[in-house]
Amino acid sequence: MHAQSIDEVIDQLDRIIEECLADDSKLAFFPILYRKVTIAVKEGIERKDFDDNERMEKLDVVFANRYLTAYQQFKAGEKPTDSWQIAFDEAHAFWPIALQHLLIGINAHINLDLGIAAAEIADSDLHSLKADFYKINSLLASMVEGVQQEIGRISPVIGILDLLAGKLDERLVDFSIKTARDGAWDFADEYHQAEASQRPTLISKRDFSIAWLGKDIMKPGRFLRVVTAFIKVFERKKVHKIAKALEGN
Repeated sequence: MHAQSIDEVIDQLDRIIEECLADDSKLAFFPILYRKVTIAVKEGIERKDFDDNERMEKLDVVFANRYLTAYQQFKAGEKPTDSWQIAFDEAHAFWPIALQHLLIGINAHINLDLGIAAAEIADSDLHSLKADFYKINSLLASMVEGVQQEIGRISPVIGILDLLAGKLDERLVDFSIKTARDGAWDFADEYHQAEASQRPTLISKRDFSIAWLGKDIMKPGRFLRVVTAFIKVFERKKVHKIAKALEGN
């Protein structure tokens, strides 16, 4: 069932988290992070931080429904987009670290879903949305340090690397978020200008590319596989303990 408001998005994310934790599924990790982001967007709307706060709630809901629909399709045995299918297939995989599970969800949702959602709610004037679209980037970047502290509690090795790197890693993550947002905006522009008959083909091509990125996230090159395996040795193994850390508990 599609969410109709930002509060309904939060409620549905709560249900997904509860369901995943009951199933001991690592698919709980992404919606925990996504719930935090959604609450931050809601608070921004309430403070009237955006140029068009009503439209921003609509974007948030349409955007979230793409993830909610993909998850519901997966649970029903139906086929979601390839970008999400790759993420969902890793629900009980042992070797990927928690950070990889977060990144593969972010990959599908920002790199595929966000551009589509922006184009769909923009009506005839996509570029009037651009300023608010990029304000989300600033909001996400502002949350990076808190998320990294939680990841550090889950993965002590990552925590040590974070201390050694200082603010450098925050800047790198900020850059990666910005890169993803720029790509999402470019795709939104292409999708928005396309004829209705062309849009399914555009989505299919984009999905294929983003799915390949997802494969690289979960199964990187040999060097990174060794690094993530080393991190995994010292990382918390219990799903519910990782979930609590991500929630800030």
